[in-house]
Amino acid sequence: MKFHINKRRIKKDIDPDEIFLDSKNLPNFNTQQFEGRLEKAIPKHSIFLIGLFFLAVALVFTWQLVNLQIVKGEMYFNKSENNTLMKKPIFADRGLIYDRNGVMLSWNKWDTEDINKLSSPQRVYTPSLGFGLLLGYVSQPAKDSSGYYWQDNFIGKDGVEKYFNDSLTGENGVRITETDVSGAIQSENMILPPVAGENINLSIDSLIQKKMYDSIATMAKNSSFMGGAGILMDIKSGELLAITSYPEYDGNILSLGKDTKTINGYFSDKRKVFLNRTISGLYSPGSIVKPFLGYAALVENVISPLKVILSNGSISIPNPYFPEKRSVFKDHGSFGYVDMRKAIAVSSDVYFYQIGGGFESQKGLGIVNIDKYSKVFGIGEKTGINLAGEKEGTIPTPEWKTITFKGEPWRVGDTYNTSIGQYGFQVTPIQMAKAVAGIANMGEIYTPHITLNDENFKSPSTSIPVDQNNMKVIFEGMRMAVTEGTTTALNLPTVKVAAKSGTAQVGYGNTNTNSWIIGFFPYENPKYAFALVMERGPKAASGNATRVMSEVIDYMSVYTPGYLE
Repeated sequence: MKFHINKRRIKKDIDPDEIFLDSKNLPNFNTQQFEGRLEKAIPKHSIFLIGLFFLAVALVFTWQLVNLQIVKGEMYFNKSENNTLMKKPIFADRGLIYDRNGVMLSWNKWDTEDINKLSSPQRVYTPSLGFGLLLGYVSQPAKDSSGYYWQDNFIGKDGVEKYFNDSLTGENGVRITETDVSGAIQSENMILPPVAGENINLSIDSLIQKKMYDSIATMAKNSSFMGGAGILMDIKSGELLAITSYPEYDGNILSLGKDTKTINGYFSDKRKVFLNRTISGLYSPGSIVKPFLGYAALVENVISPLKVILSNGSISIPNPYFPEKRSVFKDHGSFGYVDMRKAIAVSSDVYFYQIGGGFESQKGLGIVNIDKYSKVFGIGEKTGINLAGEKEGTIPTPEWKTITFKGEPWRVGDTYNTSIGQYGFQVTPIQMAKAVAGIANMGEIYTPHITLNDENFKSPSTSIPVDQNNMKVIFEGMRMAVTEGTTTALNLPTVKVAAKSGTAQVGYGNTNTNSWIIGFFPYENPKYAFALVMERGPKAASGNATRVMSEVIDYMSVYTPGYLE
């Protein structure tokens, strides 16, 4: 039996369970896996086009790689080897230095073609003489042969430049420079701008400073002094109107460092060109200590102002080594009977021998009180001036002698010599300017300083409880020295001056002299104190410091008269 099957009607049977299974799973259908979907196949031409795209990209990258590594590889290698990135400074302006009237004393000189200040400037100082040791000099920025700056700033080496170096120094900027092997700049970018240093306003009056130096230098040359130093100080503030030392160096030459012949000459000069005599020069003061010891004797009731002592040229005492002989202590003249005022005016050594060390019935201060009262006025100690290199000085004492002379005892003759500023007595000019300012200002002593309107020095550094009646005696003795005593060269018509001169014997066999003058003006209402020393001249030139100061004050009466009012 045959069956006829109609193939067109045959349909594949669908199991009912499959229908229910799909229906059950529909909520959990995973679309990410395309489960249960019918997908249309990607056309072959699309796959071909995508393949061509990726092939093109691969070819481009391959070509660039070949071009950089092979075709141009050597060129880029050479460029990377020859070009160098360097961090270089953009130099900051160093602070400027002015005097009290706005006169520029030190500045920076740039190459006129270097408008961007990329090269090192030159530090320049006033051509006026008298400022070398005050202003100092600098060490310039320096670089090696490859152009690298191993010192990328100025460094102050002396004077104002050294003491105020941190304030004057600015902050350099930074630039990145790309150079080739020949040093030619390929590119350059500034990444940090420079910041200029602070300006310094000095209390110095440049006119007075220059005149004081000129007068000291001329006197030194004409009278064979080795050097000299002078100071003029405002006693109400401590501001210095002048502080100059001779001889001096040229800061322009030292800062540049090119003139080796002149620089070597500075180092070999026996006059000590690098010594700032105003703060670092130590000198026997001679008779300029007498006003201070005179005041001490009055306060300690060693002597009264009107008691007289016979000053007949010398005194003598038993010789400690040869009792049968006498030790003679000479005076520079015979002045008859002198009281305190006249003893200061004529500078009687005999008078101060006796009130210092005692003689017969006249009692003396003794070395302990001489040391005490000297230090009360700041003698033998640093003043605290805002300049580097200040020295202390020495007041001879028994302890000092024991150390210096290997145990030798102190004798009355040592006290005599100390009483007239000799023996081992050593002071600086700045100490004596401060000390005499203490007399002029009735015990109110300000720290000497070279900066204008400086808040750090507004108050007195020392206030001595002065007996004004006794101090008036010292005033009158110093004024008498000008009108009829040892300092008559300062008896000027333009202003009344009070002063005390001094002559200290120095050198082997006391063959040379240090000539001193200290004082103040105007006498009735003191405003300014001064101290000036001419160093190591002939004995005949004992009064030359007084003549130098006379020239300075006479100059001031014409060119800066406001100070004398």
